[in-house]
Amino acid sequence: MATNRSGAAQRPNGAPQTKVCQFKLVLLGESAVGKSSLVLRFVKGQFHEYQESTIGAAFLTQTVCLDDITVKFEIWDTAGQERYHSLAPMYYRGAQAAIVVYDITNQDTFGRAKNWVKELQRQASPSIVIALAGNKSDLAAKRMVEFEEAQAYADENGLLFMETSAKTAMNVNDIFLAIANKLPKSESGGGGGGGGAGAGARRLNDGDAPRASSCCK
Repeated sequence: MATNRSGAAQRPNGAPQTKVCQFKLVLLGESAVGKSSLVLRFVKGQFHEYQESTIGAAFLTQTVCLDDITVKFEIWDTAGQERYHSLAPMYYRGAQAAIVVYDITNQDTFGRAKNWVKELQRQASPSIVIALAGNKSDLAAKRMVEFEEAQAYADENGLLFMETSAKTAMNVNDIFLAIANKLPKSESGGGGGGGGAGAGARRLNDGDAPRASSCCK
């Protein structure tokens, strides 16, 4: 595909424009399970062995491409410390997707992840897509949460589930891609004017569309 000097994609006359859908996604989980590392790996392809704790929340964006649709994620990476828990609803309210993260080497973080899932099921949009990520799969020798246990829990609660490793990049892109595939790609009947998480994807016009990410090249 040709590009102009600004790097924006140029399409032949008459060719259909790629539809761009924008979704709010929030990451939840106990402190030090690797939420920020997962986002950094997904957005920038980087991993830092010693990642500073998030204060409040961090905001990043990234796009993934599905055939003729570009999905733009607005990602809120929330702090896992208990003192920030009261702020969480501010970030998951109106979110179309959530990734609840636990550390496979720490059983307590899996229990905490279950509490986050319950909270989302009670207070978030009924249509929210929830994924469960068992992070630090590169430390399988220290595993405390069995894959089968987490998979059974995910199946019971209608969650997407993958074990991931921000360090090795295992399944990091895949879990975001799985979420993108499960999200609705069309406006709801009311055109999305009602806002909120149940209003479906927010369409962007060509002027708002992000430049093509590497997946689109």
